[in-house]
Amino acid sequence: MSGVIEQTTGLTGLQEAREATARAREYLLSLQHEEGWWKGELETNVTMDAEDLMLRQFLGVLDDQLLAESARWIRSCQRDDGTWANFHDGPADLSTTVEAYVALRMAGDPVGAPHLRRARDYILDHGGIEATRVFTRIWLALFGEWSWDDLPVLPPELMLLPDWFPLNIYDWACWARQTVVPLTVVGAARPSRSLGVSVRELRTGTPAPELDPVLSWAGAFERLDTVLHRLERLPVKPLRGIALARAERWILERQEADGGWGGIQPPWVYSILALTLRGYDIDHPVIRKALDGLDGFTIRERTPDGWVRRLEACQSPVWDTALAITALLDGGLPADDPALLRATDWTLREEISTGGDWQVRRPHLQPSGWAFEFANDYYPDTDDTAEIVLGLERVAHPEPVRLRAALDRATAWVNGMQSRDGGWGAFDADNTRTLCEKLPFCDFGAVIDPPSADVTAHVVEMLAARGRSGSDRARRGVRWLLDHQEPDGSWFGRWGANYVYGTGAVVPALVACGLPLSHQSVRRAVDWLVRHQNPDGGWGEDMRSYADPDWVGKGDTTASQTAWALLALLAAGERGEPVRRGVDWLVRTQRADGGWDEPQFTGTGFPGDFYINYHLYRLVFPLTALGRYVEVTKHEHNG
Repeated sequence: MSGVIEQTTGLTGLQEAREATARAREYLLSLQHEEGWWKGELETNVTMDAEDLMLRQFLGVLDDQLLAESARWIRSCQRDDGTWANFHDGPADLSTTVEAYVALRMAGDPVGAPHLRRARDYILDHGGIEATRVFTRIWLALFGEWSWDDLPVLPPELMLLPDWFPLNIYDWACWARQTVVPLTVVGAARPSRSLGVSVRELRTGTPAPELDPVLSWAGAFERLDTVLHRLERLPVKPLRGIALARAERWILERQEADGGWGGIQPPWVYSILALTLRGYDIDHPVIRKALDGLDGFTIRERTPDGWVRRLEACQSPVWDTALAITALLDGGLPADDPALLRATDWTLREEISTGGDWQVRRPHLQPSGWAFEFANDYYPDTDDTAEIVLGLERVAHPEPVRLRAALDRATAWVNGMQSRDGGWGAFDADNTRTLCEKLPFCDFGAVIDPPSADVTAHVVEMLAARGRSGSDRARRGVRWLLDHQEPDGSWFGRWGANYVYGTGAVVPALVACGLPLSHQSVRRAVDWLVRHQNPDGGWGEDMRSYADPDWVGKGDTTASQTAWALLALLAAGERGEPVRRGVDWLVRTQRADGGWDEPQFTGTGFPGDFYINYHLYRLVFPLTALGRYVEVTKHEHNG
């Protein structure tokens, strides 16, 4: 590994750990923006780039340079077998491969080119377009490459359902809700524009599968979809105009300051499509602002083959800044360091003071909290807010009254977002109705936002840091965590991979809330982590663990996952060989600049479907773990 610090004298000593911590701390400081924030790249997969090209083709604004640079990036991500995957070294993904193939055909790559022939062979061997997910076939339907008649119906009349009625839009998670609403407009319009090429060579001609049994939820909704298709053919739909107008207004009201929707790619692009189909031309201020904002999510790099262009699915400055503040504090930076004060001031300016969709379930709760992105005021989330409070609680700010007031508002907001069962979801409270998961449309990604172990743990740890570990809300949160421990001693990770992430979040929270180190839940978690330590001393868990139990706790060692395991073990009072070997791995693999290499994806968007490589994870979490190791070891040596 190029530029790695060499250390071959056995297990790492305190001095080596101190030096590694210092290098990581200085490297992280060098990455801070002058305004005070941090933002690492948020890497996903090439569907972002392929769909961006299809969007611009649909709008008639696709230019040759953009097409060539994006196609160059997509080609560079193709594997030797002709396929594309959704994470580093992951299995081939059919829908991703189809969308990448379509993009390269748009770029002029000939059907007979060897790289497309290999891709096409895989696609046809695995069921062709017919076997892709609904979202891929929606994109193809926009260009007449798939029939709208063969897609599930999402009628815009959904907008007219009251929020207590099953399948109303607030039954969906915020990310799904913001995608579904514009798609009802797109599906009602059933547009078909020119792709410039045809990809019918990707069809197998396989007939649609038979319907599921009528007495199953899937079968019932499939038959309902058949009825909805018939209703779509009626010449008169009495409520259609009202529903479309309401959907249009709903979309317009939720456009953010940066031009986007929800700060993420799917609702952003589908909202653009929906509004143009409602008559907004390309030069309308709403559309112009949306496209300009989307351009801000692009990364251009010069490579030996020429410039490449790729699109981030989202940007994470608030989250990254929260984690960086904690890492620097744990890494030994003084609490009143100017870098921390700049970060704190920027973060305080980002506090949300307006209402959002979360008020449907919590109408009397006063606004506060932080979102994940630069601009997403409708959707603050409890996870970001908890991590911000955990970091800012430790900063020695020159305006303590101002800081304390913000932390009090944020704590009250997070408290109010607790679900009835005692846990916390990320964006909404009590977003637990599973009926929408049964719809034929929902074959990709999580569509509800129930409480999760990692989010609940971060909130509980935040409450403990604020001196509220004995509160009723904290006790109910702890009870939720204890009740949701897996039989093997781990916890499921909703937003990070996977059981290592969940366990790494929960153990420090339980200990912070006063659970004794001897508690059986803590000991079982420690045993699970020790059992899953890799021979090289680190930890890793492959994304396949979400779908295949054989991968649980198994995978190539990564810096971020090793740090998560160490944070749990250190919190649990462990100081023995497993900890020392984990620290040793981090020190041995650190680059000369203070960072770590981590091509593996360790962040989760949708378990089983969509994954993220947060480029800052490989730095902030190891720095946090090393800093805490140095601190406890130093005190024990001094003692």
